[in-house]
Amino acid sequence: MKAAWAAAAVLLIVAACGRDELDTVTYEGARFAGDLSFERGDRAAFVATGGPASVSLEGAKRAASYQVVQHCIAYLGSSDVAWANGPDVEDADLVIQDDRVVLSGRCIEP
Repeated sequence: MKAAWAAAAVLLIVAACGRDELDTVTYEGARFAGDLSFERGDRAAFVATGGPASVSLEGAKRAASYQVVQHCIAYLGSSDVAWANGPDVEDADLVIQDDRVVLSGRCIEP
């Protein structure tokens, strides 16, 4: 019984460690974390963030974009995106909140 609890604890720790690696992008030697949110009723629409923007705007945009591609493929089967505020926006026009780049748009259904 103790062995089963120990094995379960190890699996939880390993699973938790692995998740952080899936949410990070390395750009020019620095690590950038990304996150994405959406409403259950409309999974195609999203808001993604990446940062820290103070280290590199390009790295932060890549981290957020990575989250978008993963989300769109997982839920709609395509990586096509119609950006409302995307990574192609001029750096001066980017939305930045709490040292994180904010991207938004909709996944395009195939």
